[in-house]
Amino acid sequence: MADTTGRADEKELALINKYTRRALTQDDVYTFSVVLCDNELDRDCERFSDEALDKMAELFEGVTGITDHDPKSANQKARIYSLKVQRVDGRLCFDKKPYKRLLAKAYIPRTGENDGFIKELDTGIKKEVSVGCAVKRHICSVCKEDIGSCGHIRGRKYAGALCYATLDEVTDAYEWSFVAVPSQRAAGVIKSYTVGDRERGTVKEIWTSRDIDGLEKRVEELSELAGDGEYYREKLKKELFTWSRAVLPELSEEFLLGFTEKMSAKELFEFRNALGERMSELYPIKPQLWSGKEKNEEQNDIYKNI
Repeated sequence: MADTTGRADEKELALINKYTRRALTQDDVYTFSVVLCDNELDRDCERFSDEALDKMAELFEGVTGITDHDPKSANQKARIYSLKVQRVDGRLCFDKKPYKRLLAKAYIPRTGENDGFIKELDTGIKKEVSVGCAVKRHICSVCKEDIGSCGHIRGRKYAGALCYATLDEVTDAYEWSFVAVPSQRAAGVIKSYTVGDRERGTVKEIWTSRDIDGLEKRVEELSELAGDGEYYREKLKKELFTWSRAVLPELSEEFLLGFTEKMSAKELFEFRNALGERMSELYPIKPQLWSGKEKNEEQNDIYKNI
C-alpha cells in the first residue's frame, strides 16, 4: 500500500493554496493534525473558556507555527490552514463539563531541508505544542473576579475548592510553538484517531485518509458500543413491560411488546421514569419505622432514574 501519511486531498489543497504564491500539489506539502489547546485545567492551574476556544478558532487561521516561542523567521516551521473546536465524545473535564479542544490542520513544504523535521513528526519526537495569545480576563474560580487583583492564589484550595483561572476574551493570536514541555498536557500533534482514549476521527475522516487498519479498528469499536447500547435497550424494555403490567394492567401483552419495540433508547428511558413516578404513588416503599404521617420521598425515588 502506498504511503499516504501527510497527504492533502483536493479540498485541503484549496485551503492551503490561499496562503501560497503558486498552486501546490499533494507532492509539495506535508499535512498533520495538531491540538492547539483545550478547556482542561493545565499545569499552571489555568483553563480556556469555551468562548475563548471559539474565538481562537477564528484568530489562529493562517497563523505560523514556530519553535520555542522564538519569533524569528528562521524558526517558522508550519502554517495552519483549517481549524475547528471539537467536542470529544465520552470525555469530561476535571469539573465534569464536556471536554473541548481546538483542533488545527497545518502544512509544511516537502523539501530536503524539512525531511528531518517531517521524520520527527512521524516518529513522535516533535509533538508537544503551546499557543501564544492575548486575553483580557483571568477569571478566578473562587470569586469570579480578575485573579491578579482578588488575592486568591492559583493552585491553593479555599473551603475545599481548588483555585484556578479561566482565560477569557481572547483578543489576539500571535503564534503556536513546538516546545519540550507544554502547559496543556494534551496539546500536540495527533493522529486522525487514537484508539483507546476516545480521541478519534469519524469513520468518514478515517476512510478519507485511506487508513484501512484504522477503519477496521473503528468499526470493531463501534460494533462493541452498539452491542452495549442494545443490551441497555433490552433491559429498559423488560423493565417497562414489568412496570406497565403493574400500573396499566388493562394493556395487552401484545400491545406492550409492539409499542416498546418502536421506541428509541431515550424514549424508553423517559417512559420508564414516568412509570416509576406512578409506581411510587401506587406502591410507596415504607421504612420499617415509618410513622404513616409523611411520605418518604427519598425511598420513593427508588423507582426513578435507576
